Amino acid sequence: MMRLISNAIIVFALLFSPTWAEAAPPTVPSEVLVVPAVSLGGRNPLPIDPIAASLASPEWQAPKVGDKLTISGGPTRIWTASPVKDGTLAIPPGGFAYMPVKSDAARVVVLHATGNGMVYVNGEPRVGDIYGNGYVRLPVALREGVNDFLFAAGRGPAKVAFLEPKAAAELDGGDATLPDLRVGVLADTVAALPVRNCTTEIAADLVLEATIGDQKPTTTDVPSLLPASVRKVGFRLVGTAPEAAGPMPLRIRLLRKGKPEPLDTLELKLQVVKPEATQRRTFISDIDGSVQYYSLVPAKPTTDGKKPGLVLTLHGASVEAAGQAACYPPKPGMHIVAATNRRPFGFDWEDWGRLDALEVLSHASRDLGTDPRRTYLTGHSMGGHGTWHIGVTFPDRFAAIAPSAGWVSMWSYAGMKKDPNSTPERELVLRASGPSDTLALVRNLVSTGVYVLHGDQDDNVPVDQARTMRRELAEFHSNFVYREQPGAGHWWGNACVDWPPIFEFFANHELPERAAVKRVEFRTANPRVSADCHWLRIEAQLKAFLISKAEFTCDAEKRSFRGTTENIARLSLDLTPFTPGKPVSVVIDGQTVEDIAWPKGEARVWLVRDGDKWAAIPKPSADMKGPHRNGAFKDVFRNRVVFVYATKGTPAENAWALAKARYDAEVFWYRGNGSIDVIADTAFDPKAEPNRNVVLYGRAGMNAAWKPLLETSPVQVTSGAVKIEERVTKGDSLGVLLVRPRPGSDTAMVGAVAGTGMLGLRATERLPYFASGIGYPDWTVFDARGVVGAGYFGNDWKSANGESAWRKE
Repeated sequence: MMRLISNAIIVFALLFSPTWAEAAPPTVPSEVLVVPAVSLGGRNPLPIDPIAASLASPEWQAPKVGDKLTISGGPTRIWTASPVKDGTLAIPPGGFAYMPVKSDAARVVVLHATGNGMVYVNGEPRVGDIYGNGYVRLPVALREGVNDFLFAAGRGPAKVAFLEPKAAAELDGGDATLPDLRVGVLADTVAALPVRNCTTEIAADLVLEATIGDQKPTTTDVPSLLPASVRKVGFRLVGTAPEAAGPMPLRIRLLRKGKPEPLDTLELKLQVVKPEATQRRTFISDIDGSVQYYSLVPAKPTTDGKKPGLVLTLHGASVEAAGQAACYPPKPGMHIVAATNRRPFGFDWEDWGRLDALEVLSHASRDLGTDPRRTYLTGHSMGGHGTWHIGVTFPDRFAAIAPSAGWVSMWSYAGMKKDPNSTPERELVLRASGPSDTLALVRNLVSTGVYVLHGDQDDNVPVDQARTMRRELAEFHSNFVYREQPGAGHWWGNACVDWPPIFEFFANHELPERAAVKRVEFRTANPRVSADCHWLRIEAQLKAFLISKAEFTCDAEKRSFRGTTENIARLSLDLTPFTPGKPVSVVIDGQTVEDIAWPKGEARVWLVRDGDKWAAIPKPSADMKGPHRNGAFKDVFRNRVVFVYATKGTPAENAWALAKARYDAEVFWYRGNGSIDVIADTAFDPKAEPNRNVVLYGRAGMNAAWKPLLETSPVQVTSGAVKIEERVTKGDSLGVLLVRPRPGSDTAMVGAVAGTGMLGLRATERLPYFASGIGYPDWTVFDARGVVGAGYFGNDWKSANGESAWRKE
């Protein structure tokens, strides 16, 4: 007899009391069902996944051998039996494996799966371990009887095991982020490791105690943990390192507040290093409050009296910062700093990988006291791409860049495609990927030194990637070096990153002082990503996420700027090149704006375009779009973001909101080493911490935080309908992504992951908004067929002054 998995089962799975002591974990069956290539995904913002769509139905049935699955507009697939050996599932590429798991009682167990893309457990999405790292161990709630597991394919076979929890909450040292200590130095720093809640209740009373050697312990409150969840928890470390280098024990205890007996204990090893040795340094990220690290190869001392320079080096895929740093010996007068991209694969140095690189650069520059004019950028493979991407995006941050074996862009190498038959509404969605377009921004390198290194026999990143950039640079650049290493493949030893001519090239380049810059040519796809180049700032666009261009010259003697613009609604100019006091003038697009009074506050002038006319204005209100807050949707996942799940809907809707918020937090942990606060709408105080970003899970009437945060939004999502201004689109299958300014804040944003009914809510579950290169506009409405409508708000955050498009039915 077939089992029906109704939405109520999801609710049930979170309400029972578990039994996890004295019981053996479930066994993996000897056979599963598999279905091939069900997803028309790829690097696609709205992938079509019939498995995910079918789970939204209250009549979903577990598959049986011979059942058919049809992709809309595509082939029909058939479920077949597949043997399981030693817990290994042979999931066809792009497909799924269905695995029934029996349990004698309702309980929580730990799922240890590797190689899978993700998994549905009784209909709830949980993070996978697509890269086979081995540290994803998830508490999952089982019901008595048969439980349904649907594993999505990853990069190869998936291996599955079930483990019995040791306690109601437990520690996991398999994914620890630890600093190195320096000999004889008092450390007051941070570390992190995963903590699992192996119950079906919120855990809000845990404390983590850390002891370095035999010194005084330091305690840190553990943030609230969702039912059956894992979170990487940061904690404080205080202690003095010994006078000798080597390993030092770090003892960790997990306790309940006021209880002396620990729930779990763990011992890790800290490395104590000499000050001149390569070392790991940790910091707290402003993206999500998580603990991140970078590796440092300290500079050899010099006697020239100069501040040291800094080389930011970016690792390739599957490498991490420590491995990248190990390729370099110490350099005289030059610190080598290796960022992490948040993970070995991370975000291709885009999105949060790009933000990580900038955070590391900021922390390292400040802590090491480096010369900002002697800052350089290099990287290999994926890090070579990161060098291109970050180099063209922030041209005034680096005196020179040196990509090695780097690929150009998502379109040239990583599988993104531009559809010549695309529709207007889909084009607005694809436009949000504009910041990834390296070639559109390449002219930003006009004043940056560039050294291109590539093996001519590279079988991983074809040398055509480098040759493309050579052709592009040759059109306008007079200061680049191109080197193809004869006979070299992708990796040819440390020399392909620690290449002596690169460091000689760096030594011959310095950034000019801002006041000495006479000409600026700059492009951006989004002022929130990149707005500044020396004294020029592009603040707002006429058309969101299309390339904006500005070319300006500065004449300090005449106290004037002169330049041209494309797709710019507002810009500003730093008056650093001028002696303070007297008025300045700007000739812009052939118009002269004269006698602009010297500002009383910040030494900057603002100009705004109104139709075909430019005019000087006072500093614009923070309520307008600008570099501080511009969208689009993905930008909400920063600024110490907090996830708020709904509790005011139906039981099924509330269960979806909690499960989806937990899943997104898990994915950001896995992909981005993240640690995100996830709370119920009833626990959220709109007036507290008003400058944090917020993501709401649910819609109006379902999430109690919607009214205080999104009541005035021109986009409203209610049960059965989406209303945008006067346009109403009805149906229960509409999913919505939305971002708006947070009321009462000059910087924070509010995002929503919403739907008009259960079909619409579940349509959001596998949207790849944590994948690099994929973007979403300020608002997107979609269904199982793809984009229904999309748009960007105007620079005043009103939809009437923005841009939108809708699908023709």
